[in-house]
Amino acid sequence: MSRTVSRLLSLPLLAMLLAAAPAQADKYDKTIRLFQDAGESADFFKRSYAYAVFPTIGKAGIGIGGAHGEGRVYVGGKPTGKAKMTQLSIGWQLGAQGYSMIVFLKDRRAFEEFTSGSFEFGAQASAVAITAGAQASAGTSGGTASAGTDKRDTSTEGGYYKGMAPFVIIKGGLMYEASIGGARFSYRPNRR
Repeated sequence: MSRTVSRLLSLPLLAMLLAAAPAQADKYDKTIRLFQDAGESADFFKRSYAYAVFPTIGKAGIGIGGAHGEGRVYVGGKPTGKAKMTQLSIGWQLGAQGYSMIVFLKDRRAFEEFTSGSFEFGAQASAVAITAGAQASAGTSGGTASAGTDKRDTSTEGGYYKGMAPFVIIKGGLMYEASIGGARFSYRPNRR
C-alpha cells in the first residue's frame, strides 16, 4: 500500500476510533431505551435469551474501510460481559459514520455462538444521510434496519437468522458504500 493511501486511510480511521471512545456511564441504558422505543426491535427484548448493545460504533472508509465499537452483553436484562466489534471491508466506499447496534440472541445456543467469536456479518449496502438514513444487510447475519435519530423517526425491521437479529440506528455521518466485509465479535465475561 502506498504511503499516500496509508495516510488517507489513517485520518478517517483515527476519527472512527475516537468516536467509539467510552462516554458517560448511562450510555448503555440510553441505547437500550432507544431500541425499546424503535418499531419491531422492542418485541425482541421479550423474545430473546440475550442481547449485545453497542452504543457507538465508528465506521470509516476510502476503498478500504473499518469499523470498531465496544459493547455490553446482557442475559435476562443483566450485564454478563463486554464485547468488541471490529470490521474490515473492501469495495466502493467513502465517508465516515457513527451508529448504535444491538444484536438479539434468540436462545442459549445463539448466545454461546456469539460469545465464542464465530459470529460475523457479511455483504452490505447502505445509503446514509447526515442525521437519518437507511441500511440493509445480507450475509451470514441476516436482518435489516431503517434508522433515524430519535423515537419519532426511528423504526426497525428484521428477524432472527441463525438465532441472531441485528439492528442499527445511525447516529450521524455520511457514508456511501457497496462493499464486502466481515465483522468479528469478541467477548469477555464479567469477573465474579
